[in-house]
Amino acid sequence: MRTDTTPSRHPAAVSANLPSYVLITPARNEAQFIGLTIRAVVAQTIRPLRWVIVSDGSTDGTDEIVRRHAEVYPWIQLLRMPPRRERHFAAKVYAFKAGYARLAPLRFDVVGNLDADITFDPDYFQFLMQRFAQDPRLGVGGTPFKDSSRQHNYDLVSVEHVSGACQLFRRECFEEIGGYTPIKTGGIDLVAVMTARMKGWQTRSFPQKTCVHHRKQGSATHGTLAYAFKDGRSDYALGCGPVWQVMRCTRRLIRVRPLVLGGAVCLAGFFWAMLCRAERAVPPELVRFRRHEEWRRLRDLAQRALGRLAADPTHGSVHPVSQAHRSES
Repeated sequence: MRTDTTPSRHPAAVSANLPSYVLITPARNEAQFIGLTIRAVVAQTIRPLRWVIVSDGSTDGTDEIVRRHAEVYPWIQLLRMPPRRERHFAAKVYAFKAGYARLAPLRFDVVGNLDADITFDPDYFQFLMQRFAQDPRLGVGGTPFKDSSRQHNYDLVSVEHVSGACQLFRRECFEEIGGYTPIKTGGIDLVAVMTARMKGWQTRSFPQKTCVHHRKQGSATHGTLAYAFKDGRSDYALGCGPVWQVMRCTRRLIRVRPLVLGGAVCLAGFFWAMLCRAERAVPPELVRFRRHEEWRRLRDLAQRALGRLAADPTHGSVHPVSQAHRSES
């Protein structure tokens, strides 16, 4: 098999003096889609200095696919973790930490956590490196994602949030926040981004680009009442405030299946955890920071709503035609 000798960085990137980056992909039984992700990274106008794909006990052929590509592209490396029986979100952190340790001797500016089932345009990472070059205080960057059922939107999710599908960290930022926190119930991506903001870094999702998630988010459990209840408990553990949670679940009543019941059960899970005084998964200072951000965003939402109402006093009335359009959307 031939050996690829193409430089890791496109010549145009050298003259542009863009940051260098590395990627880490924790992967467990991702044979269905990881070939697509590898081809998307190989096609980049600016390739990573190194890409460590950490196989977390895969048994479905993931390792073989990665090995075949690593023989062609020396900047791709496979790191295999020992088999495990437990399946929880903290395992992703342990796999990422192992990949990060492998990259320690390298000099790089940005480290990316990349899911094993996404694809993107050939200039995706060049676009993001340009954003990091333009803003020295940008600590975490990324883009929205879309999958077969939905596209990320920003009605209640701020552009300051960066999706875990592809999170890029300035190296100094990642090391200052202590990397990812292993939380078995999930939310590791959210906690990393909030911690970065709490420490003064800018975080931003850039909607000019998107990545495609080929596996539907939460496909194993998404839409079940048990998942909704667990989701509510997790929100409490991650410091979400009750007022913000009511707004989240009200939105979920009409947008996430099962309609109405799913949002109600999610809210029940949250208040059950609050009544039981469930253990927080994040430190008190991060809870306070998150609550402060929620109130700020609530004020912004209220001001925008009042502004629209002032500009169009008939906005609240329901015209039959506009109602039909809304029901179709």
